[in-house]
Amino acid sequence: MDRKIYFKIGEVSRRYNVNPSLIRYWEKQFDFIKPKKSNKGTRLFTRKDMDHFEIIHHLIKEKGMTIRGVKEYMQKRKDEDSLDKLEVINTLKRLKSLLEDVKSSISSGSQAE
Repeated sequence: MDRKIYFKIGEVSRRYNVNPSLIRYWEKQFDFIKPKKSNKGTRLFTRKDMDHFEIIHHLIKEKGMTIRGVKEYMQKRKDEDSLDKLEVINTLKRLKSLLEDVKSSISSGSQAE
């Protein structure tokens, strides 16, 4: 994932291969997804929202859970602080990617000399 701070609904829907209407539906169903809105009303999702969408998408589309089941799962996990752990893991993955890019840039720069 790139290093953007905010993601538009189209970007979110393409990432998870779902219609934007499903993203809006999930937003209404899960109160922990709170996109910011631009002056024009464009939804701007944060990385934390993206982490939540990743969990929701996995549970619904890959595990076959219902919305209700996901809500119960998320509440249980919230109590156990597992969402915080996922956020840390995703942050570390992004950091690793950034460091690999830096390493690659340094390597290609030293080879050019």
